[in-house]
Amino acid sequence: MHPENHVQAPSPEEALQTFREFARGTLLGRDAELDSGAEPPLDLYRPLHKSGLLNWWLPEEYGGAGLGLTDSVDIVSELAYADAGSAFTLLISVLSSSMVSLYGSPELKEEFLTAMTREGGYSAALGSEQEAGSELINLTTTLTRRGDQVVLNGEKMFSTNSGFADYLIVFAKSAAEKGKPAAYHAVLVPRGTPGARVVKRWDMIGLRSAGTYQVSFTDCAVPSGNVLDGPGLKIIEIGLNSSRILIGAIALGVARRIRDICLDYAITKPLAGHKLIENAVFASKIGQMEMQIEVMRSQCRTAAREYDEIMAMPDPPAEFLRRGALRSALTTKMFCGQTGWQIATVGSEMFGGLGYTTDLPISKYLRDIRAVTIVEAGDDVLRELVFRRFVLPPNRRI
Repeated sequence: MHPENHVQAPSPEEALQTFREFARGTLLGRDAELDSGAEPPLDLYRPLHKSGLLNWWLPEEYGGAGLGLTDSVDIVSELAYADAGSAFTLLISVLSSSMVSLYGSPELKEEFLTAMTREGGYSAALGSEQEAGSELINLTTTLTRRGDQVVLNGEKMFSTNSGFADYLIVFAKSAAEKGKPAAYHAVLVPRGTPGARVVKRWDMIGLRSAGTYQVSFTDCAVPSGNVLDGPGLKIIEIGLNSSRILIGAIALGVARRIRDICLDYAITKPLAGHKLIENAVFASKIGQMEMQIEVMRSQCRTAAREYDEIMAMPDPPAEFLRRGALRSALTTKMFCGQTGWQIATVGSEMFGGLGYTTDLPISKYLRDIRAVTIVEAGDDVLRELVFRRFVLPPNRRI
């Protein structure tokens, strides 16, 4: 515990209210600005740091608010209701920081997690590569040991926040040596480490207020103690559990926004001498949306509760290593992405021809919600993973 940095953590209800007020008061109504593709508006998020909630999931022992993933579902939904790109920027550090929290040395946790709460910082995870794609077993970024250091060489394709993150968690492969097979590692690389270079920021069609980058590593050396303790491929599976659940919550928030703009439109839109809101077909479509939104939220919270229950066990790192990718996390991301896309499609159709223009905000929500089925492994990759891990007979599972 760090008394000099510690303030009374807000209750989950107080935190949610703070995020709701921030989302509605600071982000909502800025669609054109936040969809412009400009650099991520980090200054907009400073009030969250001042309230002690920028990285709301970080443990209290490192100065964080210590909120669980179950509470995070509604927080992310509120943020995504106002702007999905901002929600993505603000949540995605959970992926890398949770890996440090679970598998970093006491020194790494003390230095980097405490700094995140003190300075209001960000972190990023770098796994995907051009050739390997989402199949990290085929990654080509290498780790070589040199004295008391490890040296990284390679290039990573898509990593959100890495252009301004305080540290990166980089996944690399070491060559087989002395009879040992090749191994995979997760390595913490502090910001400004020589040899780590941002190659470009990708121009994405959605989540445009976020920043996703291509990063290269050329003889990038860090201390050996920066290697997280455990098999790299398993560690990233574990980290993805939390972020995949919260990415599902992005779809939930955007779906709620689409429902509301459809209702607002229907109140004034004339149709056959009446208003659209009086039309039975419209009512049935909105009723369908409401059912889907309710199930999305229930699925997100169910998966988040399982995650929180593991975190409350006596030895969460060991239990996560035993389980790996959680079925609930995989299916939450898939279900919410697919269901959210259905809601966005129906919503855009309600606006007729205008729903296929950039004049209305529905075009932004379509593009934003599409990302949920793409980031952190596309649906086809996840379907196969669910099949191999949870459908095949136990003796044939991988």
